[in-house]
Amino acid sequence: MHFLSPLLENYIADNSQEEPELLKELTRETHLKVLRPRMITGHFQGRVLSMLSKIINPSAILEIGTYTGYSALCLAEGLRKEGRLHTIDINEELCDIQQRYFLRSGFAPQIVQHIGDALDIIPTLDTVFDLVFIDAEKTSYDDYFEAVIKKTRPGSIILSDNVLWSGKVVEPLDAKDKATESLLKYNSKLKNDQRIETVVLPIRDGLTLSRVV
Repeated sequence: MHFLSPLLENYIADNSQEEPELLKELTRETHLKVLRPRMITGHFQGRVLSMLSKIINPSAILEIGTYTGYSALCLAEGLRKEGRLHTIDINEELCDIQQRYFLRSGFAPQIVQHIGDALDIIPTLDTVFDLVFIDAEKTSYDDYFEAVIKKTRPGSIILSDNVLWSGKVVEPLDAKDKATESLLKYNSKLKNDQRIETVVLPIRDGLTLSRVV
């Protein structure tokens, strides 16, 4: 489902901050060499992540789902000079492309890469995070959220990506579609969770912004 026409999407991108050249290169390489390239964050949403990070100016960021590193680089733009971004991905095969672009960006000293199951890694991180970005296995979103909220403080922001799931959240549910079922439960939970304030932003495939109270 397209929420906006391609014409409007292009207009929005054309009238937003330019996509950095390095990220354009990363997008091209991802589409040429990596499976499911549509998973990459992309120009407009990337600039949204960058802007939110710059507004928050975090000392510590946690990303669940590195993919080829595009969103990590966007989030790193708002880090304080002494800040750290921890990013977790289960796919070791993507490490090379991630590291090459992290090094070229200049943010490599501030980025800590973790390979493995996020639910095993998060409890080992002795850090309080100002900003969290969840963008991994959809059926595990609730488990990710419960793991990360223990690592936040009042005022921390938790972002959840793909919460509209190509519009499937408003279509009749296929009993075999566990991802959509999980997202429906997750979206309802965030709305009613007294630990956070939440708003769903209709950006790309849906981005939920939750503030810890």
